Amino acid sequence: MELKLFVSGIGGQGVQLIGKTIALAALTEGRHVMLAGEYGGHMRGGSSVVAVVIGLEPVRALPNLPEAEMAIALSHSYWEKVSTRLKPGSLILAEETIAAELPNDGGHRIVSVPAISLGVQAGNRLAASMAMMGAFSELTGAVSPEALAEAMIEQLPPYRRQHAPTNQTAIQLGVNYAREHYGSRVHPAPYLAELAA
Repeated sequence: MELKLFVSGIGGQGVQLIGKTIALAALTEGRHVMLAGEYGGHMRGGSSVVAVVIGLEPVRALPNLPEAEMAIALSHSYWEKVSTRLKPGSLILAEETIAAELPNDGGHRIVSVPAISLGVQAGNRLAASMAMMGAFSELTGAVSPEALAEAMIEQLPPYRRQHAPTNQTAIQLGVNYAREHYGSRVHPAPYLAELAA
């Protein structure tokens, strides 16, 4: 079984970084991964969506993912590019400032995460994407927080390495928030049952 995830937002929010970090973390934990980014021509402010598929066996998903059962929403802008491709009953992690604005026609479970506030608490508002990944890790068990931190550090260019401690703190704050407010593995990654068998 495969986990299929969309991450949606606007350019500059770290959408592509979230997707790449989750994918790299899954690879380091021995899983198979497919990653595909969709973005507009703007460097900042345009549409940004990334699709991640994780499985225990080689991934069979198409490069252009037609549907998924999980999503991370950092902005309501361009949300329609993802919302119409979610299976009914999907898990949606949404930044708390936009969670109430997301339409929920598919009976989805919308989990509100104060990612921006957690990023600020960690030391940098831009670490909101890291907090959201931590919450995703805790709620799904798809990848460990430790693997996320390692993958994040691996992707940082030398001139941004000073942000690693702040990002690690934000990941842990996201984990802690999700555990405290929703519980652990309340929407487990589909392949976890296979790992337990």
